[in-house]
Amino acid sequence: MAETGDTERGGKRRRFGRRREGEEGRRGRLRRRLRERPRLRPAVYGYLTEEKESLRQGFAALFLSSTGELVAGIALAGIAGILDELVGLAILIPAAIGMRGAIFGAMGSRLSTAIQTGLFSFNLRRGILAENVQAAAVLSLVSGVFLAFLARYLADILAVETRLSVFDYVIISTVGGALAGALLLGITVVVARLSVSRGWDMDNIAAPMITACGDILTLPALVLATLLIGVPIFSNVLAVALIAVAAATVVGAFRLGVANLRRILAESLPILALTGTVTILVGIALEDRSDQFFTLLALSILLPAFLQEGGALGGILSSRLSSKIHLGLLEPRGLPPVSTLRDFALVYTFATGVYLFIGGASHFLALALFGADASPGFAVMLGISALAGLIATTAAAVAAYYGSVVSYRLGLDPDTYGIPIITAAVDLLGFMSLIIALIIFGLAG
Repeated sequence: MAETGDTERGGKRRRFGRRREGEEGRRGRLRRRLRERPRLRPAVYGYLTEEKESLRQGFAALFLSSTGELVAGIALAGIAGILDELVGLAILIPAAIGMRGAIFGAMGSRLSTAIQTGLFSFNLRRGILAENVQAAAVLSLVSGVFLAFLARYLADILAVETRLSVFDYVIISTVGGALAGALLLGITVVVARLSVSRGWDMDNIAAPMITACGDILTLPALVLATLLIGVPIFSNVLAVALIAVAAATVVGAFRLGVANLRRILAESLPILALTGTVTILVGIALEDRSDQFFTLLALSILLPAFLQEGGALGGILSSRLSSKIHLGLLEPRGLPPVSTLRDFALVYTFATGVYLFIGGASHFLALALFGADASPGFAVMLGISALAGLIATTAAAVAAYYGSVVSYRLGLDPDTYGIPIITAAVDLLGFMSLIIALIIFGLAG
């Protein structure tokens, strides 16, 4: 009986202890919720003060990239005569520039994730870095040939005038893309190495730095490649050789490459094909409206910076979200959780400063280089850039979140899919938003 009483008393004590622990747990959860309730405000507003380092790194990279893209815009305005002579070249420009950003931006995002997960090592023979370098080289060659055929035949289908043959497009796209890609590959590797050695967050700097360098390098590379077209026999032989090399390279990579290289290529090729198609459509729209952009040269200066800053902003967001998904800090849901609002707020903060900067800078550069008739006015350029930038940033944010979430749910690498999806969405919707802003400000019909 004594043992039974002791057992009953022991059972009561355990039940009381569990009930007490349950009550204390509920009180603890309530206290935590009460403590966290004031933090809802910092989650939306005060987060920016918690991200001072991200703001510093991001703004520095974005303004540096904006400056570089304005240089690309000046180059675009400066080759207006070449574009008049080589009718149809403008079709290739947004796609060639966008493809560099898609390939190397995705590479930067993958390397950033590898750095944060401790898998990165500076080894160009084997490992993650070597596989990404090989993938970028293969994708640069293949995408050059793909964009060439796409540009020529979509121009025919949509009845847009072009004086370039398909072989001309192959030479310009592949040689120009390879020249720019080789330099951009080195820059991406250097950025990754510096991020490791100096403790930088590559998510905040890779996308804007790579897109800026892509803008600066791609346009001159395309112009240089035009020197190889129109040479009897040589041009046709070179074009055929480039097509054969691209085909052999991709087949060899799938047959002889390591598993991760094959995976990167298998996941990248379909999304890059979609990106290329969309950006070629942007090029066709640019060719169709070339008179408007090359009459007000301030718009030509603004265009590369505008399109690529949207991609850079989306790339920052995509890289941050992809890293959080890989680290288990973000659950991929249909609707963005409250925690992602912090990242969205960070990107919109970047966008406010960047779009006002490139709008104003485009005006003053046009005045200084091409005269008063080259710009519609300072206030108008600010308004166009800010309004179109708001639309483009929203498109980039939506594409960044759902591109990362959907690719992860499908078992794909969000680092590989995020930035190409953003490039396609922002280039098309960004150009459309720019046209909408021009219509609103009475500069387009």
